[in-house]
Amino acid sequence: MPKLPEIARNPLAFIAARWTPDPVTVRRATLAALAMSVVIVITGGAVRLTASGLGCPTWPTCSGDSLLGTREMGVHHAIEISNRMLTYVLCAAVGWAIIAIRAMQPRRTGLYRLAWAQFWVVVGNAVWGGLTVLTKLNPYVVSLHFLLSAALITVAVLTWQRVAEGDAPPRPLVGKPVRQLGQLLAAAAAVLIVVGTLVTGAGPHPGDSSTAYKMQRIEVDWRTIAQLHADFAWVVVGLTVALWFVLRAVDAPPGPQRRSLELFCVLMGQGVIGYVQYFTHLPAALVDLHMFGACLVWIATLRVLLAFRERPAAGPDTPSAAAQERAGLVRQPVDAARVPLADQGGDPLPVRR
Repeated sequence: MPKLPEIARNPLAFIAARWTPDPVTVRRATLAALAMSVVIVITGGAVRLTASGLGCPTWPTCSGDSLLGTREMGVHHAIEISNRMLTYVLCAAVGWAIIAIRAMQPRRTGLYRLAWAQFWVVVGNAVWGGLTVLTKLNPYVVSLHFLLSAALITVAVLTWQRVAEGDAPPRPLVGKPVRQLGQLLAAAAAVLIVVGTLVTGAGPHPGDSSTAYKMQRIEVDWRTIAQLHADFAWVVVGLTVALWFVLRAVDAPPGPQRRSLELFCVLMGQGVIGYVQYFTHLPAALVDLHMFGACLVWIATLRVLLAFRERPAAGPDTPSAAAQERAGLVRQPVDAARVPLADQGGDPLPVRR
């Protein structure tokens, strides 16, 4: 049997042997994958908000044996099939990031695995999207479809961030209590997003305008869930403000302070959209804009957490994080509450700048 050419046996290795991208190219590739992860959320929301969720009544084909359907199926079919086709664009963006990362020199195995994880989340969410069609837009299935999109955005943000970092063990830039406050903020933001999907599942946009199927909805007044959603939003805002003040009080590096301020600004914009859509009875355009805002809130939250540490480039003799700590090589963040302000005689200590 003739031996297959190298490009057929291992195309990624074939490309990596002949092309080495510069860091800017890799950074742009991962940013494109992140951008497409957000775009697919917006277009998916447009499918539901235009009542086109069953524009293709089956999956993986569109109708019967037809993969794309026909023009006679109408505008809802065109909207739904366009969103399905964008999944291939997303796969292409993620694939480009995988190729660029694989071709980097030196090879970064951890980053390469992150890129492939992004691809498998895309595949899993595409299959789950098909399940939403097969269950006739069951609101719980649709909610999890959005949450899987949030997971995709999470992996995409991590991949994008790691490209600009080294592979040495992470070193904290703030103290443990500050990191714990950030983790609490991230948990509250996650709950906020989950409750937001329940608002969608109970709201007046089931996703299909036909009378061929009885659209199931979450059996609770959407205004009640919306109020709970607003309450959690204020919790997240409060934690963000508290984190910003704490970072200022402990004289944290500019990065974490800037990221927390960015999150606050995104939350304020998202809050304005949320209240306007509530008092205008959830117009479709504002709901989709609010979904875009939810993506930005989650991205900004992740960037706050990632700003709490740094990862320099790893050398051949770089010890592990535990070894560095045992050897006293890790500079622990200063806790301002434990810094003495006077010596044993009561005289003030000089302040080093």
